[in-house]
Amino acid sequence: MAKVLVVDDEPNIVLSLEFLMQQAGFEVVTAEDGEGALARVAEGAPDLMLLDISLPGISGFDVLERLRADPAHARLPIIMLTAHGREVEREKGMALGADDYITKPFSTQALVEKVKTLLDEAR
Repeated sequence: MAKVLVVDDEPNIVLSLEFLMQQAGFEVVTAEDGEGALARVAEGAPDLMLLDISLPGISGFDVLERLRADPAHARLPIIMLTAHGREVEREKGMALGADDYITKPFSTQALVEKVKTLLDEAR
């Protein structure tokens, strides 16, 4: 079973993403900030990460940069979650090495399809 790490500081988003990913057949671990995300990856790398850009402390961009700079995690599929209409954030995330991005509020079906596609490509 593929493991998905959900990183967001909004509890309702974490709960909905956790439920959605479990319904799609994935094991889910969560973190509420950048430090927690890096700690979860160190404990046992997920197969894919859903990473919010706006996090307290270390931002999603910083988490992305640190993971891409680490050879052990440089290929980890990462989908950035961004607030609606932040085109500059999307471009920055893609430039820093994100595999995809999705804007909140998001289509649950589209997100599940993106996750499955990236996991298939990573195998």
